[in-house]
Order: sequence, then C-alpha cells, then structure tokens
Amino acid sequence: MAHAPQIKIPATYMRGGTSKGVFFSLTDLPESAQVPGAARDALLLRVIGSPDPYDKQIDGMGGATSSTSKTVILAKSTRADHDVDYLFGQVSIDKPFVDWSGNCGNLSAAVGSFAISAGLVDPARVPHDGVAVVRVWQANIGKTIIAHVPITKGAVQETGDFELDGVTFPAAEVQLEFMDPAAEEEGGGGSMFPTGNLVDDLEVPGVGTFKATLINAGIPTIFINAQDLGYTGTELQGAINSDPKALAMFETVRAYGALRMGLIKHLDEAAQRQHTPKVAFVAKPADYVASSGKAIKAGDVDLLVRALSMGKLHHAMMGTAAVAIGTAAAISGTLVNLAAGGVERNAVRFGHPSGTLRVGAEATQVNGEWVVKKAIMSRSARVLMEGFVRVPGDAF
Repeated sequence: MAHAPQIKIPATYMRGGTSKGVFFSLTDLPESAQVPGAARDALLLRVIGSPDPYDKQIDGMGGATSSTSKTVILAKSTRADHDVDYLFGQVSIDKPFVDWSGNCGNLSAAVGSFAISAGLVDPARVPHDGVAVVRVWQANIGKTIIAHVPITKGAVQETGDFELDGVTFPAAEVQLEFMDPAAEEEGGGGSMFPTGNLVDDLEVPGVGTFKATLINAGIPTIFINAQDLGYTGTELQGAINSDPKALAMFETVRAYGALRMGLIKHLDEAAQRQHTPKVAFVAKPADYVASSGKAIKAGDVDLLVRALSMGKLHHAMMGTAAVAIGTAAAISGTLVNLAAGGVERNAVRFGHPSGTLRVGAEATQVNGEWVVKKAIMSRSARVLMEGFVRVPGDAF
C-alpha cells in the first residue's frame, strides 16, 4: 500500500512570554491552508501532534500544555496603519479542534520579532539601532497591539537582561501596548462588562452561587474570590491539576460564566470554546513560595491571581488574562480591585504560581461605560528553532 510522503513547510518555533508556538507566514502554507477552514485546522493539528489520547503530543511540535500547544499565522497587513496581521490558533491537546476565539497575549510578544525577521515589516520602519514600533492587527478579536521591538545593527535583539517570572533565562525586553482592550469586535463594539455589572452573583448548579466579575478586556475572563472556592490564592499547579474534581468544578463554572457573558447560547457549546473565557480566582496578598522556589512576600504584590487555561491551572499567567487583571484592578468595585485594596490605581503587580507580574491600565467612564484606552506590560521573545516542519501530505 502506497503512503503519501511528508511535505515540508517553512516554520519558526518561538517563545513569546511564558508560551511557545509554531509560527508561519501565511504565504508559506499550502494553498488549501491559506484560508480558514477544515484543511487549515487539520494541518495545524498534525503539526502540533493532536488529538493525542496520551496527552503527550509526542508525534508533533506541541509540549502537552496549553502554553505550548499554540500556532500563529502572520501576513503583511491589509489594514491601514498596521504592519502585520496576526492570527492565533490554540490547538486542543486531546480533541480534534483548533480554537480561534481569542488571542494569546504571551505569543503577542514574539509577533513583532517574527514579522521583522520575515520581511513582513517595511524596512524603512526598522531602525539600524533602537526600537522598532510594530503595529499589529490581532485578527481573532479585531484589536490593535503595538509591539516595541529592540533592534541592534538592523536585526532583532533577542538577548538581554530582562527577567520574566515563568521563563528560566533573561532576554531582551519587548513592551506591548494592547489598545482598546475591551473592544470585543472590530470598530470597538462590545461591552467591557457584558452583564452591565462590576460584580454579579453567578449561579452554578451543583456547585454554588459566587460573587464574580465578568469582564471582557484582553480576553473574556471570570474572576471569583479564592476563598469562595475553598482556596487561598497561593496554590501552585499541582494543587489544582492533580485534582480531577477541582478541574471539573472549574470547567462547570467556566461554562456557566460563558453563558452569562453571552459568549455561548447553550452550555454544551463551552466544550468547543476551550480557549475563552478564562476563569481565575483572586485573593489579598500573602506570602508563598513560587514554583521555582522563589519566596514571594505579601509586600511584593498588590494581590494574588491564579488562572486556568484549556482546563488546567496555568504555570504563570496568560498575557491576555494579565490585561484583564490590569483593567479590572483599575476599576473600583471589581473583585480584582477589591482584592488589591480597593483603591484607585493605574498599575498593579500580582502574584502568580511562577512569581510576579506588573501590568498597567487606566480606566475612565464615558457616557456611563467604562473605557480603557490601553494596557501595557513587558514580555520577552526568542527564536528557538527555524527551518521546516514536516507533515504527511495527506494529513489535511
């Protein structure tokens, strides 16, 4: 029996923030995968090694966690005042689907670097030495991200002394500005608080009724007080991910939260929308030891946050969820703001399982609606490998 040979596709494996993924230029993809649809999804599933009933992604580029089961497709932007169009695909590990419903804030840090190196940015916009300002159109959710990429001798500067908790080695700092992060749809539509409330009573049958802040900024997120769930906010991955009952509870909370936020119409739709919304729990500052062994003191942070991604507690913090945290912290009365002391602020430092992270955001009210013009945080990015990925020619 004849079998289709493997084909090779130009690709770059990159770390961005506390995530890694496989990056493609749109025009390098096979023709059938250059447009949205089944062929594209099947190709990316095979590249990453999903679906894998063993949850290891041994036969692909994925790392068997939500942080490492990611793909990015970039192209020269067709939009005015933008350099590159950025499309993110979160690949399920054990199921045959790719979730296109949201952005990856961590991999956003690598988009500008890849775009410059791949020739997707006008060379006239890249200084010989200094900082290149790359204007990114985030196509999944219709938002603008401004990436400030360090340049040395005309090339992207990847090495440096910027340290990011959750990443082992230092690298060059990349500052990101998430513009109008609460604008869910192209043109700025959509409400930051889908229910119209800063705090809701979220009823979850079989689990309980919880105070919750349901916010759409950076990424739709459900914030709940840690103590209401029986937690302290100092938990590390093992405390949650080794507990099947806890994971099932969080998924149930996430599904009912998605329904309340209007992201789905029926509960069973949540299973096909794993990437969004996120669910997180918050607590007031407390001492704890991060997963690296680093001691975090209560005085080092304004609050504690733990967030789940793709059904598991994240080892650090999703970049988009960090935007949601910074935005909610800036608005008096949200659970995030209250956990951080209930004072007005334009920046917040929170503790996560791997350490701490600072994110800035300024919120104002316009005609009774909360508006955040931008959220700012620093990440880093680095090329890990470049060349070709190979997949069987009949895989898509």
